[in-house]
Amino acid sequence: MKNLKQSFFLATFLILAISCKDKLAEKANDVDTTSKKPNIIVIYLDDLGYGDISSYGATELQTPNIDALASGGIRFTNGYATSATCTPSRYGLLTGMYPWRNKDAKILPGTAPLLISTEQQTLPKMLRGQGYQTAIVGKWHLGLGSGITDWNEHISPGPNEVGFDTSYILAATQDRVPTVYIENGDVVGLDPEDPISVDYKNNFEGEPTAISNPEMTTMKWHHGHNNSIVNGIPRIGFMKGGDSAKWSDVDMADHFLTKAQDYVKNHKDKPFFLYYAMQQPHVPRTPHPRFVGKSGLGPRGDVILEADWCIGEFMKTLEEEGILENTLVVFSSDNGPVLNDGYYDDAVEKLGKHDPKGGLRGGKYSIFEAGTRVPFITYWKGKIQPATSNAIVCQMDLLASMADLVGTEDSTTDSKDLLEVLLGKSEKGRESLIIEATGKTALRHGDWLMIPPYKGKNFREKVGIEVGNMPEFQLYNLKEDVGQQNNLAISNPEKLAEMTKIFELLRGVDFEKGVKEVIFR
Repeated sequence: MKNLKQSFFLATFLILAISCKDKLAEKANDVDTTSKKPNIIVIYLDDLGYGDISSYGATELQTPNIDALASGGIRFTNGYATSATCTPSRYGLLTGMYPWRNKDAKILPGTAPLLISTEQQTLPKMLRGQGYQTAIVGKWHLGLGSGITDWNEHISPGPNEVGFDTSYILAATQDRVPTVYIENGDVVGLDPEDPISVDYKNNFEGEPTAISNPEMTTMKWHHGHNNSIVNGIPRIGFMKGGDSAKWSDVDMADHFLTKAQDYVKNHKDKPFFLYYAMQQPHVPRTPHPRFVGKSGLGPRGDVILEADWCIGEFMKTLEEEGILENTLVVFSSDNGPVLNDGYYDDAVEKLGKHDPKGGLRGGKYSIFEAGTRVPFITYWKGKIQPATSNAIVCQMDLLASMADLVGTEDSTTDSKDLLEVLLGKSEKGRESLIIEATGKTALRHGDWLMIPPYKGKNFREKVGIEVGNMPEFQLYNLKEDVGQQNNLAISNPEKLAEMTKIFELLRGVDFEKGVKEVIFR
C-alpha cells in the first residue's frame, strides 16, 4: 500500500512537472513571438508633391494603394523632408542630421564623392548594430567613391560602407549619367571589353549629344538635359561605353520592384530594414507601356499611377510572406513637386485641375511650404490605429525614433525621438524645425513659419516655381494661412522677434552681426 501511494505521488509530481514545463515553454514562445523586432521599411518617392495622391486631396489622380496605407495608418498633415531638393533630404533621412550642417549637401552630379562620412552615425548602421539586416533598393544620389571613380572597378566607399549590407542602386538620378545599376559596389552587366567613361564637363570625342544629334532623341529637352543620349533620352553629363550595362528606362520601376520583393522573400526570417527608394515621378518620366496614357495628365501622372501600383504589389508580397503584421512601413517623398524639370513631357500642358502642391505655395527648390511639406504616412497592420495627425514630424527623426523602437537610443544627431507620435500614441511632435532649400533656411515653430530675407529672384522661370527669395522677413501663420498669402512680419513684430530669436539659437546665426554673411546669399 505504501509503495502504491509513493507511485501515485511520483506520477502526480511528474504530470505536474511536465504540465508546468509545457506552460513555461508556451509562455517562452509567446514572449519570443511578441518580442521579435519588427521589420522596418521606408518607401521613398522622388519629387512627389503634397497634393499628388488622392489620400492627400488629389481629385484628378487616384492612388488606391498609397491610400490604403493612409487609411490604415497615420496620415500626417505636417510631415516634412529636411530639404526642398533630393540629395540634402536623403542625407537628412539617413544620417539624422540637418543637411545645412554639411556644406557639400546639395544636388550632386553622378561623379560626386560619397557625401556621408563612413565614421558617421546612420539609420542603417544603428539598426545593423541591433541585429538588423539592412538594404537599399533604388535611387542613391549621395555620392560614390572618393571623387575619382573608375566605373569598371569595384566602387567604394558607398552605401555598403555607411550601414547597408546590401545595395542595388542607381548612382544619382534617372536623368544623370552613368545610366547603369550598381550592386554592392559593382556595375551590373558590365562588359570589360566595353568600359564605361563618365565626365560632367567634357564630352568624349565622336560621342553624339542632344545638341549635335537632336534627331537621335525621342524626348525633347527643355533646359539642362542636352548632353549624352541614352535610350533616346538626353541626359545631364557625358558617358561613353558600357552598352551592355545600360538600364532600360521603361522597365526601371518593375526592375526595382522585383529587387525589393526578392529581398523581402530572401530575408524575412530575421528582422530587416529596407530603404526602397523609388525614382518616380522624377524626370525623365518613362512609364512602362502598361501605364502610358492611364492618368490623362501625361507621363508625370502616368508614373505616379505606376508607383502606386508598385507599392500595391510590394505590400502584397509582405502579406504573402506572412510578415505584414510585423512590419512598420514609412511612406514619404524627398521634396515637393515640379512639373517641367528639364524635358518637354506635357506635365504643364496636361495638368488640368490637378494641383500637385495640394494648396501649398512653392514646390521643389522652394523655401515655401510646398518645397518640404510632403506626404508622410506610417503603417503597421494591427499595431497602428488609423488616424490623421497634425503633429510636426520630419524624416530626420526616423533615426532616433527607430532606435527607440528596437530598444536602444541615439542622442548624437539632430534626430528627435518621435516614436509615440509615429505610432499614433501621441500628438506631441516637433516644436521647432529648420527647413532648407538650395542652401537657404527657415524656421517652422508651432503654427508659424519665418523666412529670413534672401537675395536673388523669387521666381525660377525654367521650372515655373516661386522659391521664396524676398528682401524682407516673411512670417506666416500656417494654421490660418496654409497657402502663405498673408505676410504678418510687419503687423506682428512680437511674434517675428520670438521666431528670429529661436532661429538664431537653432541655426547658429546672429541677425545683428552676421546678416550679410549668413542670411543674404
